[in-house]
Amino acid sequence: MAYPPGYEDLGSKHRARIPPVPQSPDAPQLFDDTSSFYVPYQAGYPSPGIDMIFADPVANVAMAYGSSFASQGKEIVHKEIHRFVAINKLKYFFAVDTTYVMKKLGLLIFPYMHKNWEVRYHRDSPLTPRQDINAPDLYIPSMAFITYILLAGMALGIQKRFSPEVLGMCASTAFVWMVMEVLALLLTLYIAELQSDLGTFDLLAYCGYKYVGMILTLVGGLVFGLNGYYISLAWASCSLMYFMVRSLRMKILTSVVQGGLNQTTGRVQMYITLGAAAFQPLVLYWLTAQLVH
Repeated sequence: MAYPPGYEDLGSKHRARIPPVPQSPDAPQLFDDTSSFYVPYQAGYPSPGIDMIFADPVANVAMAYGSSFASQGKEIVHKEIHRFVAINKLKYFFAVDTTYVMKKLGLLIFPYMHKNWEVRYHRDSPLTPRQDINAPDLYIPSMAFITYILLAGMALGIQKRFSPEVLGMCASTAFVWMVMEVLALLLTLYIAELQSDLGTFDLLAYCGYKYVGMILTLVGGLVFGLNGYYISLAWASCSLMYFMVRSLRMKILTSVVQGGLNQTTGRVQMYITLGAAAFQPLVLYWLTAQLVH
C-alpha cells in the first residue's frame, strides 16, 4: 500500500518525522526575543532581590523605626493592662495544684473540723494557694461557675425547657449577682472606713465559692428530687456561712483581733461579716430553685 511522502507503515515502530516548515523572514514574530537582555551575575555586585532591599539604607532606617514603634506600642498596651488588672497579683490567685483543689473542696463542703483559719505570710507576702489552704483562689470559683452552667443546661434539658436564651440568662444572672455582691461589699467597707486586707480579687474568690454549694444543691435535686434538693441546700448553706464567717474574720476583723479598734468599730465589722455570710444562702437558693422546680 502506498502512503504519502513522510509517513511510514502503521505497523512500524517509528513514524517518519515531518520536517519543520521554514518560516519566511517577512513573517511577523509572535514573541520578542529577550535573551539578549540577560546580564550574567558578576562578582563584586549584589544580586538583585531581597539583598538589594536590605542593602538600602533607607529600608534599614524604615525597619528600625518600625521595630521601635512596635516596641513602644507593646509597652503602652502592657501599661494600660496593668492599670486595670494586676497581672502578677492575678497569677497569685491561680497558683494552685491538684492537692490544694481537693483539700479546698473538702473544706468548702465540710468546714467544721478545720481549726486554723489564719492566712500564712512569708516576708510580708501571703503564701500562694498551693502552699496555704486558707489562701483565697480564683481557680475553683471559675471552674465551679462553668460547671454550674453545664448543670443548669442539663437540668433545663431534662425538664424540656432548654434553649440558648434561657441558658444565657442563667449565666448572665449568676455573673451579675456576684458582681453586685462584690461591689456592695467594697462600697460598704469604703463607707464604714474599715481597714482590711480584702481586695477586689479576694472578694471575687470568697463570693465565687458559693458556686460549689450551688453544684452540690443541683446534683442533689437532679438525683434525689425535691427532698434531695432541700437537704443539699440546707447543708450547702450552713457550710458556706460557716466558711465565710471564719475566713472573713481574719480579713475584715484583723484590727479587732489585734485589739487596735474600739468596740463600736468592731461591732460594725462583725455585722458586715455576718451580713456577707447570711447573703450567700439567699443567692444560692435564688439561682438554683428555678432549675429544679
